Amino acid sequence: MKRSKTMPHISIKMLEGRTEEQKKRAAEAVKNALADSLNMGDRYITVAIEDYNAEEWQDVFKTEITDKFDKVYVKPSYDPKSLL
Repeated sequence: MKRSKTMPHISIKMLEGRTEEQKKRAAEAVKNALADSLNMGDRYITVAIEDYNAEEWQDVFKTEITDKFDKVYVKPSYDPKSLL
């Protein structure tokens, strides 16, 4: 099978509190998993991580999850207000 040269960009948004080392490991793991599942080279994949506090997360949840629910492939099983 020919490998795709598409350039996926993964944006991870999460609550603050992880170390830079944890973020680097997570980004690398996500990059590798996507490369494997799409059968493509990992050099074409970029990963960004943005941290938010619990109050900011309420807006992120609405704009990125609630308002785009049809595009969310892994649905949340929690109420974001529980994080406050």
